[in-house]
Amino acid sequence: MGKTTGFLEYERETGEVRSEKVRVKDFYEFHESLPLKDQIKQAARCMDCGIPFCQAGVMIAGMASGCPLHNLIPEINDLVYRGRMEEAYRRLSVTHSFPEFTSRVCPALCEAACTCGLHDEPVSTKENEKAVIEYAYENDLVCEVTPTVRTGKKVAVVGSGPSGLAAAQLLNKRGHEVTVYERSDRPGGLLRYGIPNMKLDKSLIDRRISLMEKAGIHFVLNADVGKDVSASELTRKYDKVILACGASNPRDINVPGRDAKGVRFAVDFLKEVTKRLLDDGFNAPPKELAEGKNVIVIGGGDTGNDCVGTCIRLGAKTVTQLEMMPEPPEERLKNNPWPEWPKVLKTDYGQEEAIWKFGSDPRIYQRTVKEFIKDKKGDLKGAVIISLKPEKNEKTGRMMMKEVPGSEETVKAELVLIAAGFLGSEKYVTDAFKVETDQRTNVKTEGGFKTSNDNIYAAGDMRRGQSLVVWAISEGRKAAKEVDEALMGYTNL
Repeated sequence: MGKTTGFLEYERETGEVRSEKVRVKDFYEFHESLPLKDQIKQAARCMDCGIPFCQAGVMIAGMASGCPLHNLIPEINDLVYRGRMEEAYRRLSVTHSFPEFTSRVCPALCEAACTCGLHDEPVSTKENEKAVIEYAYENDLVCEVTPTVRTGKKVAVVGSGPSGLAAAQLLNKRGHEVTVYERSDRPGGLLRYGIPNMKLDKSLIDRRISLMEKAGIHFVLNADVGKDVSASELTRKYDKVILACGASNPRDINVPGRDAKGVRFAVDFLKEVTKRLLDDGFNAPPKELAEGKNVIVIGGGDTGNDCVGTCIRLGAKTVTQLEMMPEPPEERLKNNPWPEWPKVLKTDYGQEEAIWKFGSDPRIYQRTVKEFIKDKKGDLKGAVIISLKPEKNEKTGRMMMKEVPGSEETVKAELVLIAAGFLGSEKYVTDAFKVETDQRTNVKTEGGFKTSNDNIYAAGDMRRGQSLVVWAISEGRKAAKEVDEALMGYTNL
């Protein structure tokens, strides 16, 4: 696939990124695309390797290796290399529901497993994918299938995140009548309010939703199922219900002073910022949320990084990011060989912007908050942070992070954002549908996607726990297939 000697002839090249000095002034996407002629050269680097791990989507050493959607990446790269962009889109759309989302927010599991990346830079599969889908939109190739014949079956999808949208897309294509319920004022779920606009422009979601509506999918907004809409109503009106509500139960930091005004969950903060930007047409960013404040972000993952970038754009005085775990190595260790996911240090856009603005990496490793300090009015004014060290639990053999006595340090803080991950599904939803959950509060399913309650299915983060957008899309597609088979006795999805 691609050009046989392409990986020897061409160096990896990616689209330009607006400088930190420029991009922190707005909330617009900053990663630009290569001209198509240059992207074709990048596709030529795909080396026709014997085993394309890029599309495997398997678990190795407990980590995903390759694309969970099993996109036929060498075939797509070959078509891009040959300039056959419409065919590349047709090939990609067989396995993928929303390339416009993953080509912007996915950490590129495919590239981490690329054979070319074993000794050289991997093929820029993510940007090749973006080039394909944007070419398709520009040339009116993207459409959602409007069935000519309806099956007479009705399906409710609760949640309009990537998993719910993927399930709705395929079930509608099959001919079922699909209604998507979303508790927020706009569809998109995690894509809409969990990811900042500079990482994923919300107009891209609107573009896709518009096509889905034209194809016959119904969206009901401001409908909080389990509160505003009863579970019994859905089970009565629909033949099947798919729960795709995400892992939206944030993990808290229960330490003294937690009730201080100024300590917030990261997801609530990011949602407020995005909603206010959308409501105001990006004319007046809500600067008062962080301007002039010393900000502490608890958590070193993607959400924590998004908080760093957002706070810088809102004019934060300082931003510090606390990470409980030790700093990863800069290069792979021998016990982390290819094609495993590389457990190496990555510096994302938010950290890059903090380095530019403040002169140093905002991340402090093996550190957490021991206490929040508030003034007489209850407002946050500082935090006590403490160092951690790894110790092996003698009973379980697992490494645990333990506090280092005497290492406490008091720092200024007027805003703390907790980005410590999510614990799973929200109880009021699982209680409403009377579905069983596991120890992590994820919804239990019987081998596939069917829950303990007849006619109720679960998919995405709600079933597998906090994960990536690409995994959510994969889950939604598989759940749709299982629901379709249950409704019709067979499936052609």
